[in-house]
Amino acid sequence: MDNARPVALVTGSARRIGAAIARTLHAAGYDLALHCRQSRAEADALAAELESACAGSTFVQQADLADFDRLPELVARTIGRFGRLDALVNNASGFAPTPIGTATPAQWDALFASNARAPFFLAQAAAPHLAAARGSIVNLTDIYGERPLRAHTIYCMAKAALIMMTKSLALELGPDVRVNAVSPGAILWPDGDADESRQKALLARTPLGRMGTPEDVAEAVRWLLQDARYCTGQVLHLDGGRLLDA
Repeated sequence: MDNARPVALVTGSARRIGAAIARTLHAAGYDLALHCRQSRAEADALAAELESACAGSTFVQQADLADFDRLPELVARTIGRFGRLDALVNNASGFAPTPIGTATPAQWDALFASNARAPFFLAQAAAPHLAAARGSIVNLTDIYGERPLRAHTIYCMAKAALIMMTKSLALELGPDVRVNAVSPGAILWPDGDADESRQKALLARTPLGRMGTPEDVAEAVRWLLQDARYCTGQVLHLDGGRLLDA
């Protein structure tokens, strides 16, 4: 179908920050290709919620981003459904500790697949369509791509690769496609993280002294997509000032 509304493909959009991004972009007038890996029920529920506000505005796709063949397929199916692509939001991310002495090639492959390889090859597949729409890419990075986190070396390396990808693709895809990143700080704790003392210590090193919200991240993504028209190759640190604490 030929669609007059802008279209965004958001990976990992069924839950948490991804769902907040989806809701914010939908409210801003986007039709959405919603990607999930395992959370199909949550993705379908989110789609139903958004469809109640605007019928025909969502399309759910389930895929493991480690499966290379599914990456261009996600883009192709989005184009097949909506006829255009204006934004790619690489939000899906794997996070796991890999202490030196115990890390495995399988952990390396999994962390790089979700945090670096999939975003790159999705961007490559999306680039011609984004260029036609004068569109934009936003990657979700991490302050740990710039500052190491103990026992998470592989994750930090993968996010560092994503930061460099943001800058390199901004150079390569300009002027037709803008490429930026949002680097959240303390927004949501990882699933299963109940270490209150560690959480309090982290917030004590954050100048604003509190957590951010998924909606803060979502609004930053929307701003980079819609309003930051002279901004490319940048990493927006949405961390309450945490990087200031050396």
